[in-house]
This record gives sequence, C-alpha cells and structure tokens, in this order.
Amino acid sequence: MDASRQPTLDEIEDRFVALVEGRLTRDEADRWAAQWVADDALSWDDTSWWALGLLHGIDLPADESGAYLHDDEELGAWLIELRRRRTR
Repeated sequence: MDASRQPTLDEIEDRFVALVEGRLTRDEADRWAAQWVADDALSWDDTSWWALGLLHGIDLPADESGAYLHDDEELGAWLIELRRRRTR
C-alpha cells in the first residue's frame, strides 16, 4: 500500500490477520490505523471505518500488569466479525 492513498478493506483486513498471526505488533497496528483515522479528508464505508476504529487503540493497556484492554481472543473475534460483515 502506498502511504499517499487510503487503504482498501483488503489491506485493513490484512492488518488484522498480521496481528493475529503475530507478524505485526499492536503498536504498529495502532500507529498505522491512527494516520488514517486522523485524516478528515478521507471518506470511509461503514465496515472500513469500524475496523479502523478497532485497530486504532488495539495497544491500550488494561492495567499495570502489561495486559491489553482487548485480548487476543477478542482480536480474533473481531477478525471473524470483519469477514462476516464483508460477506453481507
């Protein structure tokens, strides 16, 4: 993906997959999504916006223990939901 154009839904889904597979860190996913969420000049379909909103903040801590607010199980469920929404 070229940084000068907004990502497709396929590219957003690829970020979820990379997170689930451990090829992308939560911090990397959050920073990537943040750049797109912050760009008010872009227009998004509902599913893309929903998915970006989940990725932006995926690295939020739950507490001082190092656990995340949204655990790996929830992340996997979101990927399933994203795929379900894409087939509607």
